[in-house]
Amino acid sequence: MTGKSSKKTSKKKVKEAKPVKAEEIMEEIGKPAAIAEKVLSRFKKLPEGLEDALRQRLIKEVSEVGITDEKTISDRIKVLRKVGETVVRISKDAKDVLPEGIYQELITNLFEKAVEAELTPKEMEEIRNDVVRTYLRSIVDPGEPVGTVAAQSIGEPGTQMTLRTFHYAGVRELNVTLGLPRLIELVDARKSPETPLMEIHLDEEHRYDEEKAIEIARKIEMTKLENVASAVDIDLFENKLTIILDPEMLQDKGLTRDEIIKVLSKSKTLAGKVKPDEEDPYVIYIDMPKTYDIIKAQKFRERILRTKLKGVKDIKKVIPQKRKDPVTGKEYFVLITDGTNLSAVLKIEGVDPTKTKSNSIHEIENVLGIEAARAALVKEIKNTLNEQGLDVDIRHIMLLADMMTRTGVLRQVGRHGIAGEKPSVMARAAFEVTVKHLFDASARGELDLIQGVTENVIIGQPAPVGTAIVQLKMDPTKIKKPRS
Repeated sequence: MTGKSSKKTSKKKVKEAKPVKAEEIMEEIGKPAAIAEKVLSRFKKLPEGLEDALRQRLIKEVSEVGITDEKTISDRIKVLRKVGETVVRISKDAKDVLPEGIYQELITNLFEKAVEAELTPKEMEEIRNDVVRTYLRSIVDPGEPVGTVAAQSIGEPGTQMTLRTFHYAGVRELNVTLGLPRLIELVDARKSPETPLMEIHLDEEHRYDEEKAIEIARKIEMTKLENVASAVDIDLFENKLTIILDPEMLQDKGLTRDEIIKVLSKSKTLAGKVKPDEEDPYVIYIDMPKTYDIIKAQKFRERILRTKLKGVKDIKKVIPQKRKDPVTGKEYFVLITDGTNLSAVLKIEGVDPTKTKSNSIHEIENVLGIEAARAALVKEIKNTLNEQGLDVDIRHIMLLADMMTRTGVLRQVGRHGIAGEKPSVMARAAFEVTVKHLFDASARGELDLIQGVTENVIIGQPAPVGTAIVQLKMDPTKIKKPRS
């Protein structure tokens, strides 16, 4: 019986599966969100920012669970709306105190946290009070010289810094410039840092596997011939250069003799002149021109040793470093480099471009733009101060970074940047090269309106800050005579 039935089924034609269209897939994926939107439209709307937060939360929940029943969705909306109404009621008192942007951020974030952590109304009130308290503490008084306060707040702790370089945390082989020298090179907007460094994060596929991380490290690390050669001898009798390769270094760098010969042969001057030794698998011969004497041969040898075999330009060393995720507890690998080349590294497969960092601000500006450079500048200055145990309010650092980047180009604080571009002659002269500024200004016939702090201090009149910023004017003709 079984034999016959199997015979019959084998004769039946198998129906071919219909190809699924992309539109059908998208429609299927969007179904929960569409149903959620449909049900949501029946309810009275909350304030704009909160309504968007509620919608996003609902669509996320419905999409993850895959609910299509309108009643279930309606019940969930009622619960979320109740939380939203409580948030609006509790945040109402803060509306008159906080600016619109901060108020909107308060109600949306409070709603999110209230849903996630199931906060009670009392806990919501405590969060609201804490936000209002923090905001009121951070307000600057009208007329306060924020630039002077920021300069003093950064400059004074800066003098407490040490003048040493330190080992990079967890990496013995790398020295990193920290402290005052690092702060100086940041505010001077130097083209390249004294110790250029990159922190390369890997994607999900490569970050947890040590072998895959090492494989990407080999791709990135610039390897020259001198790194894999144990000896390079000059033979003037036969006009040959003998290169003896180091087997251990070849294995470490992931190279073979044939690959090295291929790279060397690409050069026009060496085409057809590079030959392997037939007996020894670690020896290469290069024919030199017969006219070469010892000096020319030595220069030729040095040029050959500097030949780049593989890797990214300017990345001298790559060290894989093991770290632990504080949230998941999983160990993952990060690549620390000696040298930077952000544009080239971001193109390498396996690198996470959203987390990879460079300590060269100019390079970040060129690759990612001025806003990214500003963010990096704030982070680098803050980290430099924190490493020395100096607590400087981030707003002072942000003001400094804003001034350095506000023109769309990274500028230094000194006379070739911010200080040298001030409109006041006296302010420029007070900073550096006084006589030169005064002579240049007189030759051009410049006018100084004495509006800034520095120039008013020089001539001995109250600077337009604090009390002196307020001016009282009186019209005697409008004074009413007292009634007799």
